[in-house]
Amino acid sequence: MKEFYGRGLLARKRAAFRAVDRISFDIEKNTVFGLVGESGCGKTTVSRALLHLDPPTSGEVRFAGTSLENLKGKALRTYRRRMQIVFQDPNSALNPKMRIGASLEEGLINLGVPKPERVRRVEEILETVGISPSHQNRYPHEFSGGQKQRIVIARALTMQPEFLVLDEPVSNLDVSIQAQIINLLMDLKNKLALTYLFISHDLNLVAYLSDRIAVMYRGRIVELGTTEQIMDRPVHPYTLKLFSASPTLHGTITADEKVQENEPAEAVSAGCVFAAQCDRRDSSCLEQQPELVDIGEGHLVACIHGKHIPPA
Repeated sequence: MKEFYGRGLLARKRAAFRAVDRISFDIEKNTVFGLVGESGCGKTTVSRALLHLDPPTSGEVRFAGTSLENLKGKALRTYRRRMQIVFQDPNSALNPKMRIGASLEEGLINLGVPKPERVRRVEEILETVGISPSHQNRYPHEFSGGQKQRIVIARALTMQPEFLVLDEPVSNLDVSIQAQIINLLMDLKNKLALTYLFISHDLNLVAYLSDRIAVMYRGRIVELGTTEQIMDRPVHPYTLKLFSASPTLHGTITADEKVQENEPAEAVSAGCVFAAQCDRRDSSCLEQQPELVDIGEGHLVACIHGKHIPPA
């Protein structure tokens, strides 16, 4: 669970805004776990909580069997080396006044890696992501959007992580470049035995990459299963709405289908968070908040009518 308070003493007296509400999932090693949902549903908050960049208000994050909550200082930094994040916007992720070679070396300097090893590792990883090492003295503005995203990926890989959080890594790129970055990410996963959490609002893209998918709405996971289960038999009404949404140039859904975003969870009754938008709701939906229930073979759905909804 992750809650936020406003600033100041008066804000502290108000109820907290619950951005992420009692979610739980696991990611198997060397797999891709997809987290899909609209802007404002809490996806990025989940990613920051997982990496303990903004620790959860309650609950715990376990990495390789170790609870990050119990780690402090150097021990936590050691685990963070094994977990890295690739952000959505490479322009804001890179320091415009720093040459890319220096940007990639920064983390290695903090770890005390000797200069010869830093130079070797930076050159090697730039080649791996398709950037010539001879370009490492250039500044970010001298690269295209796709090249800058490759550099951001390279910077994450300099730490030799095992787990990468990919937070909308291609949403700011042209469609033609998106495919190149996606192919690069999958090649890197296989070559370096990486594990991914892939975050996106694009269900089809998530399905293309992922082994398992969680669908998120207003801070809660409403459906979770294998890619085949989600794509072949979506059950939750919100997942069905994502499928029925008309695609646009930006991969978002149309105004007719768009559900209300960023409305605090507290604005919803004690019942289902999707009840106000659901055409299958009844009185029980407004009174009872459904938990994730296994409807068969590990396919989890948070809907009190889940077992009775016919396949899409």
